[in-house]
Amino acid sequence: MSAQEDMRLVVLGFGFSALAFTRAVRPGNVVGTTRSSEKADDLHQRGVRSIVTDGSHSASLSEAVRNATHILVTAAPSDGVDPFIHGLERDFHHASDLSWIGYVSTIGVYGDHRGARVDERAACIPTAERGQWRLAAEGSWTALGRRIGVPVGIFRAAGIYGPGRNTFVALKEGRAKRIVKEGQVFNRIHVDDLAGVLKAATAKPATRIYNVADNEPAPPQDVVTFAADLMGCEPPPAIPFDEANLSPMARSFYGDVKRVDNRRIKNELGVRLIYPTYREGLTSMWESGLWRAR
Repeated sequence: MSAQEDMRLVVLGFGFSALAFTRAVRPGNVVGTTRSSEKADDLHQRGVRSIVTDGSHSASLSEAVRNATHILVTAAPSDGVDPFIHGLERDFHHASDLSWIGYVSTIGVYGDHRGARVDERAACIPTAERGQWRLAAEGSWTALGRRIGVPVGIFRAAGIYGPGRNTFVALKEGRAKRIVKEGQVFNRIHVDDLAGVLKAATAKPATRIYNVADNEPAPPQDVVTFAADLMGCEPPPAIPFDEANLSPMARSFYGDVKRVDNRRIKNELGVRLIYPTYREGLTSMWESGLWRAR
């Protein structure tokens, strides 16, 4: 039996990224948590045993954690509190076969670096609350790993896109905006490349912080224009940032400018990105017709 077939994976917060990861590794047994019964039915159809929970005590989840070989955490903190770590600590101490914990975080923990390049050693000065919460959660999961003697990998992901979650969908639904702010760039990562990084990390197993981002931080308006060109439609008009009617959360994304260095995933994990820039990612989805949700 291969290592992947023998993998007993528990995903805390099973969603978009976790689905791509399970497709990549095809573990022998998968348990995923979700907050809704509707999503639980969908997970069941995909061969995932679901547990409906908001992080409160669940005998089924306790048993799954104690039996797990790998834990992947994608659930975001809520009001500054990680929904799982404290309630499950006793179960982690009794997880005798557990060999790895992966925590999917965000490059938002770095905050604003005024366009400078940031690697994993850069100062973390998150400007938004959610970045502060994620940074605290990174520390909590790392500390738990030390207490129980299990490797923990932290994966700071850029903006995740893929089938069903991309600029084509936004254009189709009339939600895409071409907002222009001088000097603003963002990194992105295709969900299949994120899954590839996590797969490589489980094989190590990886125990460090890793930036999971593409090779090219790019202005957001360029991405919208490129997608519209592929679709053969007119891009939405350019809107100066100061005139854009954005929600407070959307506006906060434009407060940080940084260029993310992704060399560690290549040099240490041997990852070769399938989609090194948004152009390859969008072109592949459009030409294959796989831009819609799977």
